[in-house]
Amino acid sequence: MSQWKQIQQLEMRLLEQVDYLYDDNFPMDIRQGLAGWIESQDWDSAVNDEPMASVMFTNLQTQLEKVRMQEQNFLQRHNMKIIQQQLQRKYTTNPTAVARVISTCLREERRILSSTCTQEQGALEQSLQNSVAFERQKNMDNRVGIIRNSVQLMDQAVKNIEDMQDDFDFFYKTLQSRESTDRTSDMIKQGITRLQEMLNRLDFKRKEILSKMDVVIKEIDDLMTSQLRPELQDWKRRQQIAAIGGPMLTGLEQLQSWFTLTAQSLFQIKRQLDKLGELVVKVTYESDPIPLQKPQMEERVKYLIYHLIKSSFVVEKQPCMPTHPQKPLIIKTGVQFTTKVRLLVKLPEVDYQLKVKTTFDKDLPPGRVSRQFFILTNNTKVMDIEDYSNGCLSVEFRHLQLKEKKYTNGTKGNEGLLSVTEELHSLSFEACFTVQGLTIDLETCSLPLVVISNVSQLPGGWASVMWYNLLTDEPRNLGFFGNPPRASWSQLSEVLSWQFSTFAGRGLNKEQLDMLGEKLLGQLASCGDYQVSWSKFAKENIPGKPFSFWMWLDSILELIKKHLLPVWNENYIMGFVSKEMERALLKDRQPGTFLLRFSESHLGGITFTWVEHSDSGDVKFNSVEPYTKNRLSALPFADIIRDYKVISNGGVPENPLKFLYPDIPKDEAFGRLYNSQPSKVHPYIPSTLIPISELRSEASTTPRSCPSPEPPMTPGEFDMLSEHLCFDIDTMNSPYSE
Repeated sequence: MSQWKQIQQLEMRLLEQVDYLYDDNFPMDIRQGLAGWIESQDWDSAVNDEPMASVMFTNLQTQLEKVRMQEQNFLQRHNMKIIQQQLQRKYTTNPTAVARVISTCLREERRILSSTCTQEQGALEQSLQNSVAFERQKNMDNRVGIIRNSVQLMDQAVKNIEDMQDDFDFFYKTLQSRESTDRTSDMIKQGITRLQEMLNRLDFKRKEILSKMDVVIKEIDDLMTSQLRPELQDWKRRQQIAAIGGPMLTGLEQLQSWFTLTAQSLFQIKRQLDKLGELVVKVTYESDPIPLQKPQMEERVKYLIYHLIKSSFVVEKQPCMPTHPQKPLIIKTGVQFTTKVRLLVKLPEVDYQLKVKTTFDKDLPPGRVSRQFFILTNNTKVMDIEDYSNGCLSVEFRHLQLKEKKYTNGTKGNEGLLSVTEELHSLSFEACFTVQGLTIDLETCSLPLVVISNVSQLPGGWASVMWYNLLTDEPRNLGFFGNPPRASWSQLSEVLSWQFSTFAGRGLNKEQLDMLGEKLLGQLASCGDYQVSWSKFAKENIPGKPFSFWMWLDSILELIKKHLLPVWNENYIMGFVSKEMERALLKDRQPGTFLLRFSESHLGGITFTWVEHSDSGDVKFNSVEPYTKNRLSALPFADIIRDYKVISNGGVPENPLKFLYPDIPKDEAFGRLYNSQPSKVHPYIPSTLIPISELRSEASTTPRSCPSPEPPMTPGEFDMLSEHLCFDIDTMNSPYSE
């Protein structure tokens, strides 16, 4: 069943999450119409390969045209044509962008699907997607709408006051001309009385409009303080969670709408106050409320505009190397990285030559880091209007690059206790914003960055990024790892599951997380609130092993991503199971039942263990030496399981693997994943690479290995077999090997 068909069978709560994925950047109509074709393409690779992305974008347009021509409904054909035109405008000059959008959507779909068959949503994910958040947003929409309506009504009220004042001014001047000729007539007295009534009504209306303005200004102030600012902070927090593999970040368009409507209301009130100031020049009187109240109101409005626009300058896309799109906030020296900032206030009066300057480690206290860097490439760009984001101002820096400063004395100076991957840095963005006579200095900064000089530091850097963004929402706590806080196991396990969702397409279920918890914490893992230290997670070696818990887990992620993805996504790898548990599961199963688990003693290794029953009823367990990336590069894992042979006591090689735990016939489980076929190139004799192990029969509990690749058979048998087979002799350890 295709991924899209599985999506359509989800419950409404999860379909609402899917709905958030699709907008004008990638309409759901395309996903629906080209579901099979889209899922068959390698969008992940195209993200970092512009020629490949260009070809795939062209193919996408061709596929869309085919669907459009086959559509019988005229309205649907018209809509598809509009969509094609929009895609051409947006992505013709930047095809990698559409690859990135589609790749992200497919990855998020897989994450949503995996959440239905793995663990229940964790506390972090629930907090980001609960119904309270949706109700809060509805309330925000309603409140912003009420303010806009109030401001519009005040516009009409100011216009009415202007009309009343024109009438008063005309009548006053008319009466004044008559008064010069006849100061005692009753008509003059009646005119003065009427003039006083008009002035009283004008005074009442001026006080009324100022009172309404005061109420609306206070309402906007309260809106910004109690709702808009928290919503922005909530979005920034969700950006942190999304950066470390959590739910896809959405809501920026909604934030922009709220910021823009609020700013428009404030600027409209400012214009209304300016208009009242013009009216005072024409007509004023003793106790006129406008000169008394207008200056204070103007200052409050300017103050609110200043802080609204200043807070609307955000980092839309955190710094990220295109070569590692799923590991943002890690920058390698000499490698280009991208980042993007955005102004959430959209106004026609904006100066569109808004220049943004980037600075690395601005105002960093001396001695905070042992290494210093500077931006090697151009660090200034002009913000531009984005058509596909409803006209907001943004700028994307696509070719930034860092270089480490050289030290004249030959040392780096302040060598601290922190490792390279624990040193945090930041990228600052500055601009000067001018609108309607107001000048506002804008500044924002990225989340803390880890700078590495070698890809071998990438796992450690990613551990730091995860730990920081899991445990704090401070945007620039660069001294965080001087005294890093602890994480509860319930928090950490949720983030670890996200890593498997992001990099391997399927998260971890409760049983797998329990096994991981026991690996890290022993029996303490049963307490979900047990606090895990940073050192235990990423720095201390596992007892008896030369590597830390995170290095071990990260190597497994890499192994899955590069060599085991099909098997992993079929849920055939039990994964994190101890040897004791492995035996308990297999001992009562029929002979030849096997399970797949990750090695506990090797970095990035997978092994399989099967059970055998002797004639006397004894149970034996056999585990093959772990397969690592080097061996899996030569032969796909499913093919290894299909072709695996064991030579026992000089007999004929046999495949001992019969049933995948608990009782699935091997070929039924893996048949669809077999992909290597014997060579058919003539006139050569076909050859097949077959993994073979020698199983020693000595009764011993000590693991024994085969020191020689020569199988135990006669020279004649060996010569005959070697004519047809290319050997990959795997050492078989039994029964306790990894």
